[in-house]
Formats: sequence, C-alpha cells, structure tokens
Amino acid sequence: MNTVFDTATLREIVAQWRRKGERVAFVPTMGNLHDGHISLLTHARDLADRTVASIFVNPIQFGVGEDYTAYPSTLQADQDKLTRIGLDVLFVPNLDELYPAGMEEDTRVTVPSLSSILCGKYRPGHFTGVATVVTKLFFSVQPDYALFGEKDLQQLMVIRRMVDDLRIPVEIIGKSIVREADGLAMSSRNSYLSTEEREVAPIIYRTLQKASIDVCAPGADFRKIESSCFAHLQVSGFKPEYFSIRRSFDLAKATNQDRKLSILTAAWLGTARLIDNIQVNADD
Repeated sequence: MNTVFDTATLREIVAQWRRKGERVAFVPTMGNLHDGHISLLTHARDLADRTVASIFVNPIQFGVGEDYTAYPSTLQADQDKLTRIGLDVLFVPNLDELYPAGMEEDTRVTVPSLSSILCGKYRPGHFTGVATVVTKLFFSVQPDYALFGEKDLQQLMVIRRMVDDLRIPVEIIGKSIVREADGLAMSSRNSYLSTEEREVAPIIYRTLQKASIDVCAPGADFRKIESSCFAHLQVSGFKPEYFSIRRSFDLAKATNQDRKLSILTAAWLGTARLIDNIQVNADD
C-alpha cells in the first residue's frame, strides 16, 4: 500500500490507472478504523480495479466544544489494517492543502434544507463542513465510486444530493450498518464509552427495533411512538437529542400514508454522541 500526503502525487497515481482503463473506488474516513470501515473497503475492492481510502479529521465539521482535538488518531494501526486488506492508496492530506485560503475564508459547499434537520439542528454547520471536505476529496481522488456507511444516513443523503446538484461524476453507494454482536452500531466514538456505558449502549438499537414494529401497527400514532421512545432512552440513562420517524426518500416527517420509513435517533451516553437508524417498509 502506498501512503500519499499531497494531492499532486495522488492525481499522478490515479492518472496512471486511468491510462490503463482502470476504475477507482474511494472510501473517505476520519481514521480510527473499525470493521464497518473495512466492510466498505472490501466492497470497494469488489467494485473497482483500484481502491483509495482517505484519513482526514475535518475541523470545519466540528462545532464549538465538540471532540475535534480529542478525536482518536491511530494512523499506524490504520495503515496496518489497510495493508492487510490490499488497499492501493491511502491519502492523508494536510490541512493547508485542503483549505488553502484558511478555514475562515475558504469556499464552502452547502446543501440547503436537508442539512438543517435532525443532526443538523443540533450541529449547525456540520453538514456544510462534510459537504465541503467531501467535494474537495472527490476532486482530489476523482473516483468512479464512493462508498459510505448507512449509520450516518443523513450524511449519506446530503452527499447524494450534493453530487446530483453539482453534477459530480461519481456513483454514491451506501452500505448497511455493521453492528456489534449485541446490536450496537460500530463507530469510532464507541471508544469513548466506559465499561458501564458500553453495557447500556445497545438499548439504542433495541428501542429502534421496537419502534420499527410499532409503526407498522394499524392506526399507529407516529408522534406518540417518537415521544415514548425518546422517554425510554432518557430513563435508560441517555440524553437523547431526537427520536424521529421520517420518510426514507427525503427525511421529511412521516405520516401513516408513508410506507417506506427511516427511524433515526441521536443520543448522548456519557461523552459519546451515538447515532443510529433503522429502515422500515410498512407494507412488508
């Protein structure tokens, strides 16, 4: 595996692949890799001739008081994992190259409406930070495919909308959530959980599972289900931000007439902000 730290070298490597007619799949990450990331990269290898991953902790998607400076940095361990699975190139860009005008003055990419609901309500500016850095990474890597996990469902939908609106020639592929044996969605931030908190954490998925059954009942009251699940997380030791039943295709609030649903939640457990979701087809 080749680790590259600058865009010019990366583009030269990709250009060599292109001259051979090879296709490229890309997985952007912030590092501290877990099996969820590895599953994306394994699928990337099945899709394309060449694979690229990036590791970059993007400061402009973190709000004031969030964990930017504390985010785990495990580059050597990540490189070892990526070498074992046969990754072609790891791109580790530096801050000055990605934000040449500085973080305050550099150009931003914003996806309206979709970025201001759910997690966007509690993390203002977060999805602008995500859309901006992903755009920059896409222009650096120039992939045919880009893969993202569905745990960050809202992020995935923001990126899909951005790619469609800006006509960026890359196919966005979402992959199912990879879970621990007890149902907890894999996340780099799970390392923030204490031993006691880790035992409590799977309740978030079990609450989503119960909601997925309740929404399919005749005459289900979605708002009551949301408030009941929110309260259940509270009494279980979480500090939930939201628990919401949404239409899958646009994340607008769902009604009983909607059949394809996404149930999403974000909740704090100690210093860890956990997000999760479950997909429901009410006609099944």
